[in-house]
Amino acid sequence: MTVPRDPSHEKQHKHLVSKVTHLYKDYYTVKWAGARQDVLGFYSPTWMTPLERALLWFTDWKPSMLYRVLHSLKSTAGTDGGDDDGKKLKEMRWRTGVEEGRVEREMERQQVAMADRRMVELARGGPGGGGCVEGALDQVLVGLERVMKSADCVRLKALKGVLEVLSPLQCVDFMAALLMVQLRMRRWGKMDTVRSSSGCEGVGVARVDVI
Repeated sequence: MTVPRDPSHEKQHKHLVSKVTHLYKDYYTVKWAGARQDVLGFYSPTWMTPLERALLWFTDWKPSMLYRVLHSLKSTAGTDGGDDDGKKLKEMRWRTGVEEGRVEREMERQQVAMADRRMVELARGGPGGGGCVEGALDQVLVGLERVMKSADCVRLKALKGVLEVLSPLQCVDFMAALLMVQLRMRRWGKMDTVRSSSGCEGVGVARVDVI
């Protein structure tokens, strides 16, 4: 897609960014609905390559990645913004880091809950029977779903905050760069899978055709 870069096309830029952000919201709406049926599938998605799964942060991209992508665009004309925008982004990055820490601590609590004595006894076939095991597992899944939703909220909040600071054209550049990062991870993951399956780890492949 070719996007005119003249500021006079600001309306078109805003429309394009709005369309993409709505797609993000629709994706998370569907994702949350699917998680009610199989939350574990989102923690280890079979449709991703091993490399992509290794880079996941609670089922998706890490929010702080947005600021690294934005930093890589600083060489692009007009992307830096003014001093006020720089201060806002710095503060947002700090807040995002704090919120990431909260999600990680919540996951730690879930891991502790999964390893507590009652869960261990149930896993070993202790008193309580199959009904207790099923109930305990349900609690674990609910906890994992809660962590996933918390992480998704941090992602959407960080994305919304960055887009509010940038100009419409800068938003287009930023969203395009974010998409390119995800596509490259996909491409590199496929290449890594091909190398692994052909026994060429560390050797490299002269040419690999990936979509």
